[in-house]
Amino acid sequence: MENIVIIAKIVIKEECLSDVIKELILLHQLTHKNDKGCLQYDMHKDYESNNTYVFVETWESQKLLDEHMSTEHFLSFIKNTDKKIENLEIKKLEKLQL
Repeated sequence: MENIVIIAKIVIKEECLSDVIKELILLHQLTHKNDKGCLQYDMHKDYESNNTYVFVETWESQKLLDEHMSTEHFLSFIKNTDKKIENLEIKKLEKLQL
């Protein structure tokens, strides 16, 4: 199977912005440091919306993505941002080799 590409758009509740940004940065750092199969894990801020962030991720396989989603740092992120995120949209893509 081809690499898995994830586009995750996160809209943070305005009153929780600084807390969630800290959690996003920590998740980014720990994922890069610890997660096998992570080829790309880039965090972007939306130019037009101060509380919208987008992650672009590339994983070697679905299995390694699943492992990432069961890590302590990922589960901690989910727990620590509960009810602080206004909207979360995740797209899973397969990169075509053209």
